[in-house]
Amino acid sequence: MKLDRNSVIGFVLLAVLFFGYFYFTRQGQIELEKKQKATQDSLAKLPRRNDTSNAPVITQIPDSNVQVPATGSLIQQGQGTEELKTLENDLVRIVFSNKGGQPKIVDLKKYKSVDSSQVRMVDTSFDKLSYMINTGTNNTASIIDLYFSGGDVKSNPDGSQSISYRLGDSTGKSIEHVFTLSKDQYMVDWAVNLKGADKLFTQNALNLLWQTRAVQHEYDIKGEKRETQIGLLEGDGFDYFTMGDGLNKKFEEGVKWISLKQKFFNTTVIAESGFSYAEINCQVPHDSTQIVASAVTNLRSTIPVGSDIPLKYRIYYGPNDFKILKSYKNDMEDLVNLGQGFYAFVKYINRWIVLPVFNFFTKFVVSYGLVIALLTIFIRLLTSPLVYSSYLSGAKMKALRPEIDILKAKYKEDQQAFSMEQMKLFRTAGVNPLGGCIPALLQIPIFFALYSFFNSNIALRGEKFWWANDLSSYDAVIKWSYELPFIGSHISLFTILAVVTSLLISLYSMSMTPDQNNPVLKYMPYIFPVLLLGIFNSLPSALTWYYTVSNVITLILQFVIQNYIINHDKILAQLEENKKKPRTKPKWQERLEQMQETQKKVDQMKKNNQKK
Repeated sequence: MKLDRNSVIGFVLLAVLFFGYFYFTRQGQIELEKKQKATQDSLAKLPRRNDTSNAPVITQIPDSNVQVPATGSLIQQGQGTEELKTLENDLVRIVFSNKGGQPKIVDLKKYKSVDSSQVRMVDTSFDKLSYMINTGTNNTASIIDLYFSGGDVKSNPDGSQSISYRLGDSTGKSIEHVFTLSKDQYMVDWAVNLKGADKLFTQNALNLLWQTRAVQHEYDIKGEKRETQIGLLEGDGFDYFTMGDGLNKKFEEGVKWISLKQKFFNTTVIAESGFSYAEINCQVPHDSTQIVASAVTNLRSTIPVGSDIPLKYRIYYGPNDFKILKSYKNDMEDLVNLGQGFYAFVKYINRWIVLPVFNFFTKFVVSYGLVIALLTIFIRLLTSPLVYSSYLSGAKMKALRPEIDILKAKYKEDQQAFSMEQMKLFRTAGVNPLGGCIPALLQIPIFFALYSFFNSNIALRGEKFWWANDLSSYDAVIKWSYELPFIGSHISLFTILAVVTSLLISLYSMSMTPDQNNPVLKYMPYIFPVLLLGIFNSLPSALTWYYTVSNVITLILQFVIQNYIINHDKILAQLEENKKKPRTKPKWQERLEQMQETQKKVDQMKKNNQKK
C-alpha cells in the first residue's frame, strides 16, 4: 500500500497524541497511588486492640482536596483532615471516618482469620457507602469525597454507643449520619437525617452505592469461594444467587435487604422501608490473591415528599450464626445454608431436629468431636426401625438364595424366563426385593441435611479434635504442592477412615445377598466406597468424622442383628408357610409379567425368522 505525504503526517501526529495521552495518564495514576499508599500507611499504624475500652481512636490524615463549604454550597475546597474514631462492644470494633461519614474498618473480636488476626469485614479502599447529592446549581458530588463535621462518640443510657456526622451549608441544607452500636450486637443502626431533601436529591431518590470486598478468612479459599453467595429478601421471600464466574442481577421490584455472604460471615445492608430498586454486579477472581469476591451494588431509596426526612438503615457485620440472625426477625437466618436448591426441604430436618439436638449436647460436652459422635448415635437410634427393616429384608433374601441358585442354573440361557420365575418366587414367599433399598433411600435426605449442616455450622469453625485442627475444614494429614486428579493436593485421614469402613460394610452386605449377574451391580459395592475418597476428601472433617462413626455403628448393628436378633430358621419357616398361602398378584406385577411374556414372544419370533 502506498502512503502519501499527508497520510504519513497524520499517522505521526496520531502516534504523538497516543504517547502523550498514556504518559500523562500514567503520571496521574502514580500520584494517586502515592496518596493511597500514604493513607494505607497511616491506617496501618492504627492499633488492633483486643480490649473492650471505649476510648476513641483518632487519626488525622491531611488531604488537599476538600473542606470549608462555600456559601450556599456543599462543595468543599481547601485543606481537609480525616479523623478516625471508634465504636465497639464485646463483639465488634468499628472505626469511622469523617470522610464520607461512614465505617472505614470493621473487626470481629471473637473470630480469627486465616492469618490469626481478627476477622476484618471492612478495610480496603474498595469498601465504601456513598450517594450523590446536589451541592449547588448544576453541581453534584459524592459524599465519599466530602468531609463531615462532628464525630463525637456518645455513650447512651441503654449501654449503646453512637457517633454522628454532619454536612451542611449556609442555606440550611444538611445531611446527618448517626451510627448506633448496641451492647452485644453485630448490627449497626444508621440514620440519615436530611434537611432540604427536595433540593439535595433529584426525583426524590437516594441512590446508594455500596461496594464491599470479601477477603479470605478460611484455610480453603476454593471452598470459601464455592460457598460465597448473594442473599436478599424480596417481596416473595428470601432468594440467593451463587457466584460462579460472576453475577449481574437487577431487581426492579426492589428488596428489603441484600447481603454478601461468605462461608461463615456476611455483610448485609437493610433499609427500614426497603429499597425500591437494586442492581448488583459481583466478580470472583480466579488468581491466587486473597480476594474471594468483590460486589458493587446500587440501591435506590425513595424519599418521601418533604424537606426534613429521616431515612433508617441498618448494617450487619457478623457471623452466619443461625440463632443470631433469626433474632432480627427478617429472614436473615436463611443466609445459613441448611438446605438449598433441589434439596432445600432438608433445611426443616436441620432446623427442627439436627440443630436443636446438636445445641443440646454442646451444653454438656466440651469437645465438638464427641458432640458429633453423640449426634450420630441419636440419628442412628432415630432411624433404627428403618435399619432393622432393611436387615430383615436382607435375611429373607439370603434364605431364598438356594432356590434362586436353582432357578439360575435351570434358566441359564434364558435370562427373561429366570427373571419371571424369580419374581414368582418372591411373590409366593412374601418377599419384597426392594425391601432393603427403600429404608436406605429414606436415609438419603438425612445425609443431605447433615452435609449442609456441617458445611455451614460456624460453631465448628476452629474447633480441634484429635488430628483435625478445624472441624469446619478438611483434616489434611498429608499435603503436596500440586493438584492431582480426583483427590487434589492433600489426603484427609477422616476421609480414609470413612472409605475403609464403607468398604467393610459393602463386603459384609455382599455376603448377605444373592449373587448378581449384572457386573455393574456386582462390583458397585466395591466401587462406591472408593468414589467417596474423591467426594469426601475436601469436605469438612466434621462430616467425614460423622460418616466414620455412623459406619462403625452400622457394622456393629449388622453383626448384632444378624447373629443375635434375627432368627434365620424362623424366617425360613415363615417363607415356606407363605408359599402355601393363596396370593393375588398386585396390579403392577401382572403388568410386568404381561410385558415380559410379550417380550418373550417377540424374541421367539425373531429367532424363528433367523432360522428361516
